[in-house]
Amino acid sequence: MARIDIHSLCLWITAAAVAHPSDLAAHVVERTGLSRASANKALARLVALNWLVREGTPRKPVHRPGLLRQVVQQYSLDGLQEDVPWARDFAPYITVAPHVLQMTQHAFVELLNNAIDHSEGTSVTVSLRQTPSHIQLLVSDDGRGLFDKIEAAFDIADPTLAMFELSKGKLTSAAKRHTGRGLFFTSRLADVFDLHANQVAFQQRDWDGAGWRPGRALQRRGTSIYASIALDTERTLESVLNRWSLDGQGFGFERTVVPVRLMTSEHVGLESRAQARRVASRLSAFKRAEIDFDGVARIGHGFADELFRVQTGEQPTLDLLPINMTPAVAAMVRSVRE
Repeated sequence: MARIDIHSLCLWITAAAVAHPSDLAAHVVERTGLSRASANKALARLVALNWLVREGTPRKPVHRPGLLRQVVQQYSLDGLQEDVPWARDFAPYITVAPHVLQMTQHAFVELLNNAIDHSEGTSVTVSLRQTPSHIQLLVSDDGRGLFDKIEAAFDIADPTLAMFELSKGKLTSAAKRHTGRGLFFTSRLADVFDLHANQVAFQQRDWDGAGWRPGRALQRRGTSIYASIALDTERTLESVLNRWSLDGQGFGFERTVVPVRLMTSEHVGLESRAQARRVASRLSAFKRAEIDFDGVARIGHGFADELFRVQTGEQPTLDLLPINMTPAVAAMVRSVRE
């Protein structure tokens, strides 16, 4: 006799409850090989765990999805179009506020399109889970890995420096088809955003305002990206897009924030002109770049002079604005600007 596996049931019970509201127990029996009594016991447990809501009568129960919902699907990447899985396999089974739904769809199609166009893999697994407080998206492909792809395209071997370039935005290995906006804006939509590839990981938490930090990597092939959005968020897709325009009103990607802490470690500070040139790299694509010194206690004269005098002179149309400076950093910046 088949055994009840509640975890496995949770992967598909949401969609099953929508498709089989009046005969869910029979469907579970058919799909799992459980006895009718075991199927009813499993459904009762899922009701108690808030995966299902039971209505109707004892003899004719009707089930519908509960506060907890999940859909998991695996796709071949060959010929996959990212809009079809969203409309067919995922959107019908979640119930969230319209602005959260819009952000979720945006994140879904952007991350799935990245797997299709960039991963060079064969398959992708997508999980979308709704809890009483969050909507959680996980997209995992079996490709070469994001940081390996960046190394090949841009000759950046250090994943931390690759993440540093990604954090600026407008970085893409397929410039004819992409603008480098997708991953950047998707990460800003989420309250929690984790990126895993090539045995390294980085994470971003919206509430701490500290930008990207190293994380604990998943030991698996390909790229896995996790995004979680609070159901009660006041954030909207439009407000996130507006935030990165120069006037805060339009949709132009005209400003960026550069988290220079990513270039530092316990043993490496910001001292050299080479580091400053790396910070300034590609910033000509923006009209304003805020150099975020959060977590940086001090900087060297060579770094400051190259970034705020030499590079400013070479990119006269760029407004370079240092933020979150300690008194020591501010004093060094003033010294090279005077």
